[in-house]
Amino acid sequence: MGGERSRLLLVDGHSLAYRAFYALPVENFSTTGGQPTNLVYGFASMLANALRDERPTHVAVAFDVSRQTFRTEAFPEYKAGRARSPEGFGSQLEILDRLLEAMSIPALRVPGYEADDVIATLTTRACAEGHCDVLIITGDRDVLQLVDDDVTVLYFTRAVTELARYTPDRVQERYGLTPRQYPDFAALRGDPSDNLPGIPGIGEKTAAKWIREYGSLAALLDRADEVPGKAGEKLRAALDTVRLNRRLTELVRDVELPGGMADLAGLRRRPYDLAAFTALLDDLEFRNPSLRERLFAADPGGGRTPSAERPVVRIRGAELTPGTLEVWLARARREAPVGLVTAHTWARGTGRVTHVGLATRGGPATAFEVAALTEADARAFAGWLADPEAAKVVDDAKAVMRVSAEHGWRVAGVTGDTAMAAYLLRPGLAAYALDDLASRYLGRRPPGADDAGWAAALMVRARMALDLDESLAARLAETGMDELWRTVELPLAGLLARMERAGVNVDRGALDDLEARFAGGMREVADEAARIAGRPFNPGSTKQLQQVLFGELGLPRTKKIKSGHSTDAEALAWLTERTDHPLPRVLLRHRDLARLHMTVAGLIRELGSDGRVHTTFQQTVAATGRLTSTEPNLQVIPIRTPEGRLIRRAFVPGEGYTALLTADYSQLELRVMAHLSGDPMLLEAFSSGEDLHTTMAAQVFGVTPAAVDAGMRRRIKAMSYGLAYGLSAFGLARQLGVPVQEARPLMDAYFARFGGVRDFLDRLVARARETGYTETLLGRRRYLPALTSDQAQRRQTAERMALNAPIQGSAADLVKLAMLAVDEALRGAGLRSRLLLQVHDELVLEIAPGEEAAVRELVRDRMTGVRPLRVPLEVSVGTGGDWDAAAH
Repeated sequence: MGGERSRLLLVDGHSLAYRAFYALPVENFSTTGGQPTNLVYGFASMLANALRDERPTHVAVAFDVSRQTFRTEAFPEYKAGRARSPEGFGSQLEILDRLLEAMSIPALRVPGYEADDVIATLTTRACAEGHCDVLIITGDRDVLQLVDDDVTVLYFTRAVTELARYTPDRVQERYGLTPRQYPDFAALRGDPSDNLPGIPGIGEKTAAKWIREYGSLAALLDRADEVPGKAGEKLRAALDTVRLNRRLTELVRDVELPGGMADLAGLRRRPYDLAAFTALLDDLEFRNPSLRERLFAADPGGGRTPSAERPVVRIRGAELTPGTLEVWLARARREAPVGLVTAHTWARGTGRVTHVGLATRGGPATAFEVAALTEADARAFAGWLADPEAAKVVDDAKAVMRVSAEHGWRVAGVTGDTAMAAYLLRPGLAAYALDDLASRYLGRRPPGADDAGWAAALMVRARMALDLDESLAARLAETGMDELWRTVELPLAGLLARMERAGVNVDRGALDDLEARFAGGMREVADEAARIAGRPFNPGSTKQLQQVLFGELGLPRTKKIKSGHSTDAEALAWLTERTDHPLPRVLLRHRDLARLHMTVAGLIRELGSDGRVHTTFQQTVAATGRLTSTEPNLQVIPIRTPEGRLIRRAFVPGEGYTALLTADYSQLELRVMAHLSGDPMLLEAFSSGEDLHTTMAAQVFGVTPAAVDAGMRRRIKAMSYGLAYGLSAFGLARQLGVPVQEARPLMDAYFARFGGVRDFLDRLVARARETGYTETLLGRRRYLPALTSDQAQRRQTAERMALNAPIQGSAADLVKLAMLAVDEALRGAGLRSRLLLQVHDELVLEIAPGEEAAVRELVRDRMTGVRPLRVPLEVSVGTGGDWDAAAH
């Protein structure tokens, strides 16, 4: 050991696991496949904090094996009062083992002993070796007996967020005893959590006083006859109990441990298995960047897993000497492709590239600051970027294309995009950043600029992009999705980059008026709620709502949550059905206004200096392949309510344009279902030319189309669209507001008429269970390993995903093809009109003067002819002076 002190961190695994499980609500921490993750998330967060704060050189986690130990042999009632582990706990312990294994942290279990005994043994041996500070994380007070000058206990005081440091002085301060006296005190006190009886009528104060007065439990028991009064009588009556307690509370310090773990050398911290670690975080869908950063920062390997199969790649390179970029690029052309990464800024429709990193596989790498480029360098770089023959591998092509355009640079020749390739291979991963992908697929993470300097960091990242592309491209080819990447996703990245730069124009004055209007409406509704409740309160406060609704007004209790009873929108809607009291309806109105106000405030906040809102379209978020919109989310601008449509009226043509055009696919997902299922009745319903839902309702209910009323049509519409989302009888009942026993016969009648749909859905699940994935029309895969889970909830969730992924995913593919076709046609015809937004099945275009008629015809033609299906694609087109007026 030399003269350098070691720091050994020991964790009571079960203690931390239980606290994590109960500290975080399981409904907020589970994967899309239904696997609870609250325990693992809380455990990982606490462990990351401890590794960061305590900086141990050695670490181990100890777990209980079972309830059968030497203590239960001596006292069968030991811990007998404890409830069985809650549902979802055991399955997460298995995941916890995978997490610790990936972090190269030993997880120790010894049959017949508890985690505390393993910790006591390791502590004793570490102290015997000398030059070691031991830190123990636990929620079990028995471990306080181990505290001494070299041993500190970090004891949970609140869930998994706060730890109290117990040193000898802190134990003395808290109990008035030394750590060695603690088990004597505990034997007198008893421990309800372990089902160890105390002495009736004797509390902690008396127990501590006796130990202080007599010095030890042994001395006290030897002189028990001298203890006066009723307390003495109670002690003498419980001598056998106290002696047994003392045996059971004493921790074993000489447990025989697994080979290699008996001394400090076996517990030294080792680098993570980065590939396994990153894959697990992705599988658990841990997207919180703070947690991921803390966990990765704790890797003692510095982001590199030693591996004989995966040697560390060393690159040659240096920061670019001004005036030499043209020569470097000329040589790089002979060694294509070139890895390209950028450091850049982007916000509200504008940004700049600040630094660039370039690397080749066999030759040198370079990096440069854009501001330092000479005129000749900049010219050479722009020419190379625009050259379609100069192959480039990029990390997030859309972002690079978008910000490069701010410099007047066009990016062509992209043959690889690490983020998009990884997304296609594993949709639904928690992160597609280069760091995470390199960890998952290469077993190493690139250094940060703070560690290596900006130039070295960028060069390494550029080389990692190349290495990743080599690995990911092979996998894409194996799955048959390389064509999807080349013909859809990569061209779409370029189109989305242009759409994001263009943005959509808004009337700022109209937005300001709406913000004031909705804020005023919220105040009025809050005043009305106060009048009804008989006192003012904050309608946005869950705690105050609970007090008013369930405490003061005594309304029916909604579903139980951690803080009491739910007051979310679903709970308030439930209350409106169960009671005639006006307050829940008023509160729902307040929620609606608050949502509208937040939407408008968000639009104003994200407004660019050009008076336009520049959303970001995310290609790698939705597992089904749908695009999502962020900063701001323009796909959630309300359309069904009059007040929501007021917001759409604020979206208007910009300078140099005369109108907005909207083009919307009619019943796209149902047409996809008809095509994929081939159900003859559904195909006929589409080809009849009549209202689809009316025609289908007539079939299901056995009446003529003329006899179908609004209720029948609503039921069938909910059923038809619900099937595309894996709707169950329970889900249909909730949608329709009817009992399950009424919804189930409706589903049976539907499938009796549309048996081809039923058979298709059954085949979907069966095939997905066999292959492990579903596919869309274009071959986009979604992997569903939970289809074979032994947990019913996870399996059922995966089955619903298997039902909807091909339908929703195929619809998303068709919309993407339509976007590309429309954009290509507009540019091919030399028109100035341009595509601005994609919202689900709708496209929004900005129309240049004199082009409306041509664009209407072009859009309808390209969208309906994007891909032949068994039923025709129909598109509704409308134009107007604002987004709402352009509706159709």
